[in-house]
Amino acid sequence: VVTDIPNIITLLGLSSGILGIYLALLRNFPAAIIAMLWAVLFDWYDGPVARRIPGRSDVQNSIGAKMDSLVDIVSLAICPAIILLSYGQFSAWFFPGALMIVVAGVVRLAYFDVFGVDDDGTIAGLSLDITALVVALVFLLERVLGHNSFAALLYTTIMVMSFLHVAPFRMHKMVGRWYYVITAYVLILTAVYSYLLWTN
Repeated sequence: VVTDIPNIITLLGLSSGILGIYLALLRNFPAAIIAMLWAVLFDWYDGPVARRIPGRSDVQNSIGAKMDSLVDIVSLAICPAIILLSYGQFSAWFFPGALMIVVAGVVRLAYFDVFGVDDDGTIAGLSLDITALVVALVFLLERVLGHNSFAALLYTTIMVMSFLHVAPFRMHKMVGRWYYVITAYVLILTAVYSYLLWTN
């Protein structure tokens, strides 16, 4: 299983997510954001790589799909939750927001694992990786706003995203050119946050 290339990519995503959690606990938020962004990128590419490998067995595909969902919980739900908690200095007031994004992530992924993509190419609710991408963008305001103001903005962002993950609407699955958009997005924000780390 761990020698299967798509699963290796999935595990690299897991490693990035855990690194993001570790860095968030150290309150090194720019580095945590970079790690979380790369977890998103690995999540985007494990599936396409798997589909391009001929002769993968049904067992390999099934294990890969299960691994992907489990890794997504860590990298795309728990990691943002820890970033929120750490930024809030682990105040009890921040626990509901952290809990909401993890619960929404579990519900969202469980629903997707059962129903998947509809025939018209749509999925229920907002995909989980969008939270990581939005949090990374919002965090650029951290140096502009005061601590309390940004903490409130981050909390609100997490809560809104939690609702959208389980909201009763459908969105088209992001495929095709979106791979170029997401890759460019991750690379650009990685460069921006690397610069912030360098100048800090």
